[in-house]
Amino acid sequence: MAAREVAAIALVAAALGAAASDPFAEQRLRMVSEQIEARGIDDPRLLAALRAVPRHAFVPASERAHAYEDRALPIGHGQTISQPYVVALMTELAALRPGARVLEVGTGSGYQAAVLAELAGSVYTIEIVAPLARRAAAVLERLGHRSVHVRTGDGYRGWPEAAPFDAILVTAAAPRVPPALLEQLAPDGRLVIPVGGGEQALEVHHRTARGFEVERVLPVRFVPMTGEVRRAPP
Repeated sequence: MAAREVAAIALVAAALGAAASDPFAEQRLRMVSEQIEARGIDDPRLLAALRAVPRHAFVPASERAHAYEDRALPIGHGQTISQPYVVALMTELAALRPGARVLEVGTGSGYQAAVLAELAGSVYTIEIVAPLARRAAAVLERLGHRSVHVRTGDGYRGWPEAAPFDAILVTAAAPRVPPALLEQLAPDGRLVIPVGGGEQALEVHHRTARGFEVERVLPVRFVPMTGEVRRAPP
């Protein structure tokens, strides 16, 4: 049996053992099995991360009973926590290696950043809505995610002093891809971003030696990206 399969089995066992102290553990395992694995995502490291991160900790108390349902949930200030499958898919598309340096534009609840932190070396995440940034930072700290760095601000120009990044994930729909984000990708890096207005598509921009290769993955519906992106020329 491969070493990574052994590690994944050990993490599942740990998750099952935690069920007695975590009333949501069984729901979380079912979410991964029925919503993620059943749709074809099979990376053992990613599945283990999704089993480990308590999604209910990132939603308001009024939504906690719905935390593991197959849908986005409101988190206040007109924002949402993405559907679990979308979080898993975007993470898979980022193709993270251990030790990777990741930028997230749109911290939101902090859940996506926590999943990324389970797989990467360091995560830099920016949130334009200050109360959400503060709340996400507090939850991430409480859960022990010391490798996640939270900044309040507009993510349109990325985080240049922390660049380059092996992966960049944008969790709000932009009318066009911000040029600064492409510039801050490391060689072989990937930008995963929903693009569009009324009709959106999840895109992957892969930096290669020949330039950028773009893949349109599937139609999606995200809240719109705000700030400078709305004022930038097309």
